[in-house]
Amino acid sequence: MRLLIADDDPNTVNLLRKYLMLWNYEVAAASNGSEALDIINGKDPPQIVVLDWLMPDINGIEVIKKVRLRDAANPPYIILFTVRDEKGAIIEGLEAGANDYITKPFDKDEFRARIRVGERVVQLQNSLSDRIRQLQEAVSQIKSLRGIIPICSYCHKIRNDQKSWQQLEKYISEHSGAEFSHGICPECLKKHYPEESE
Repeated sequence: MRLLIADDDPNTVNLLRKYLMLWNYEVAAASNGSEALDIINGKDPPQIVVLDWLMPDINGIEVIKKVRLRDAANPPYIILFTVRDEKGAIIEGLEAGANDYITKPFDKDEFRARIRVGERVVQLQNSLSDRIRQLQEAVSQIKSLRGIIPICSYCHKIRNDQKSWQQLEKYISEHSGAEFSHGICPECLKKHYPEESE
C-alpha cells in the first residue's frame, strides 16, 4: 500500500519512512503542503496520508480541506500529525476532514496501530467501490418490461415504441434479454397433431 508522509522536518520524515518501509509500505514524502497536494492529485496517489499540521506554504488543515473538496472515488485516509494535543485542536482537525490524528512525540507501536486501522478502512472502501462498480455494470445490462404493452388480440403481435407491430418473441427479447426455444404444448399437440397425441 502506498503512503505519503508530509512534514517539513526531514528527521521526522526519515524516521517515519524507515518504520513504514520496515513494515512493507511504499512511501512517498513531501516537505510542504503544495508538494503533498501534487502527490495526492498525481497519477499514483497515496491511499494513506500522514500529514503534519504546521508546514510552510499550505498547512495541513488547508491541505485536508482541499483534498476533501475533490470528488474522488477512493479518497485517501488522512492522519493528522501534530504537537497540538488540546481538545479544540483535535476537533478542528477532525472536522476539517482528517480521519485520525497522532500527537508528537509519537509512540512507534501506536503509530503502527493507527496506520493499520487506516489500511483496513482503505481496503474496505476499495472493496465497496468495486461492488458499486459491479452493481452499476449489472444494472446497465438489465432490460425490463414496464407499463401497458399493446398486443393484437388475434395474432399476438406487439406494437412497439415506433408504432410498428412485431412478433411477441422479438419484442420480449429486445426488452428483456430473454431468448426463446420453441416447442409444442400438450393442447396444441392434440389440436394440430391429433394422430401424435393418441
